[in-house]
Amino acid sequence: MSRISQMLPRHFGPYGGRYVPEMLVPALKELAQGYGQCKQDPQFQAQLTDLYHNYCGRPTPLYFADKLTKVLGGCKIYLKLEGLAHTGAHKINNALGQALLALRLGKTKIIAETGAGQHGLASATAAARCGLQCTVFMGEVDIRRQYPNVYAMKLLGAEVIPVTDGTKTLKDAVNATLKYWIQHLEDTHYILGSALGPFPFPVIVRDFQSIIGREVRTQILEREKRLPNHLVACVGGGSNAMGLFHPFLHESGIRFHGAEAGGRGPKIGDHAARFTNTPKVGIAQGYKSYFLQNDHGQLQDTHSVSAGLDYAGVGPELAWLYDQQLVEFSAITDAQALEAFTILTRLEGIIPALESAHAVARAMELAPTLPQDEIMVVNISGRGDKDIFITARELDRNNWMAFLKREVEDDQ
Repeated sequence: MSRISQMLPRHFGPYGGRYVPEMLVPALKELAQGYGQCKQDPQFQAQLTDLYHNYCGRPTPLYFADKLTKVLGGCKIYLKLEGLAHTGAHKINNALGQALLALRLGKTKIIAETGAGQHGLASATAAARCGLQCTVFMGEVDIRRQYPNVYAMKLLGAEVIPVTDGTKTLKDAVNATLKYWIQHLEDTHYILGSALGPFPFPVIVRDFQSIIGREVRTQILEREKRLPNHLVACVGGGSNAMGLFHPFLHESGIRFHGAEAGGRGPKIGDHAARFTNTPKVGIAQGYKSYFLQNDHGQLQDTHSVSAGLDYAGVGPELAWLYDQQLVEFSAITDAQALEAFTILTRLEGIIPALESAHAVARAMELAPTLPQDEIMVVNISGRGDKDIFITARELDRNNWMAFLKREVEDDQ
């Protein structure tokens, strides 16, 4: 391996690594070397920066939530509005970066896995922009509950392949994508969507998403002349959390808060909170980290009202930060997330993604306990229009079902 690729961290403490079939190793080595070169290439960075500014609409706003702050009665709350980026979420940051990387590597096709659909949509968008073919793997359950994004992916020219194995959600979509990649290495790049998987993916995704935290640093210093005391993000695999946290990890006096999916409750299969009880270390899907798993190392079934948090593992860097007691994790139930979704929408006129609503719910727990002169930044990683099939059923069920019934009748 070249000296450039060796500069990328392969492990975070005992976590991370590259646990893959031998036939994948050359592709991952090529990816590590290619990314290491692009990371130091001013032309690549300038091209990506131009796309961020003129295509994605960056920087996204850092908004002072004055009404939410007043209602909660504690610290000042700022919201990083990643939902205002092109395609409606933070996922475009990584998808564009990896699409450009795929071109540098001479690939003509990209594949991606998706749960909530935002990464699939971002990958399909980046592929269209860069002239690449795109195939997206998505669990059959997630296709049903995230159909607006599925429709948009198809509009963009992507092929969406339903995954019918296992729980038919994100975990199974990842497995299907890895299997397909092994069979199409020569011309295909896998745009992994979160800060996990085999090396070098955790580093690549974290680096492309760190634009979030770098912007927050500049914006909060302009507004408050000092850094925040608290950073809050939802945590599925960890891309939006690491994007916010990483540029601040070397600072003292900042607390990092991760909101996991507490789902319906603490029973196995009812949640996706890796750190609720005693977390278990395992190896799955190419990397070592904490996973929800049984005594035989098999991944457990998970549940979350938010498709993007419905995943059994967590990124290796977040696992290491947990061991170092640098990130505090909390389980947020479906009910809490839906309540936070409603409150933020009605107080601030901002409809968050259900994933982001978990972060809002954690902020609502924390803020009243904190001094009024402290500052909190919450990452609103996406907007909530993608979740209409979930939130309408949960919050306005009778009217929603009547609307769907009329649509079916009118079409007959």
